[in-house]
Amino acid sequence: MPALAHASIVVIGDEILDGHTRDTNSGWLAERLSARGLPVDRIVTVPDTMEAIDEALATELARSRPRLVLTSGGIGSTPDDLTIVAVAAHLGRGVVAEPTLDARISAWARRAADDGAPIPDDQVAAMRKMALVPEGAYLLEGGLGVTPGVAADLDGGVRAGGATIVVLPGVPEELQRIAAEGVEPLLEGLGVVPHLVELRHPYPESTLSPLLGVLVERFPDIAIGSYPGRECLVRLKGERARVEEAAALVRDHLDGLADDAGAEARRARWQARWE
Repeated sequence: MPALAHASIVVIGDEILDGHTRDTNSGWLAERLSARGLPVDRIVTVPDTMEAIDEALATELARSRPRLVLTSGGIGSTPDDLTIVAVAAHLGRGVVAEPTLDARISAWARRAADDGAPIPDDQVAAMRKMALVPEGAYLLEGGLGVTPGVAADLDGGVRAGGATIVVLPGVPEELQRIAAEGVEPLLEGLGVVPHLVELRHPYPESTLSPLLGVLVERFPDIAIGSYPGRECLVRLKGERARVEEAAALVRDHLDGLADDAGAEARRARWQARWE
């Protein structure tokens, strides 16, 4: 059976690290990947420097394969947009003009001139930076205008047991469109969607801590999570039969608490905190 593909997400941008812009891309990508059964091992955020991007790529590409490494941000015409060049340098490749993107930039400049608002040559030259891609990379579907989404394969790519780097823009609407139309078709058959059971209860989260400790020992093959709230949430994820077996133990334990006077008092006290 082929190895399960895993994913890493590298968010690039000083504006994320200084708090000026909130990152929503990584959460959106992680949700989409998880829904397809591709576990996300790491989400990291790095500044707009060649060194930081190179370090992040080296770390993520060194993880188990097959692997998909997605980057978000750092694509544009300004000097701090370094992602494409950094990816190419990490791969030991040059950058070349992608014909489709270069033609779009030329068309954009011609339309502006036809509308009586010609673009200065130096601005057009700066925009042509957005047509550059690492040698051997390919354009992804879903990109409109001059905003690129490109991918580069290593050792045959993620589908062949290697790795694929996907470079996506930082603008959420553009990233989501390219991811949906250009990236997700590449992932068909690479993941296994786990069985998921979510159980809610009105007790303090620590009430189930002893039981969850037992479950971790008895079911090391499933993911077990507990999340506090007015109604605490227990999430069990993995192979169906094993998850259902663990879920049955949680349900039995919660049923027993319903007849426990002490547990009922703790439940009432916990709920009063939220009122």
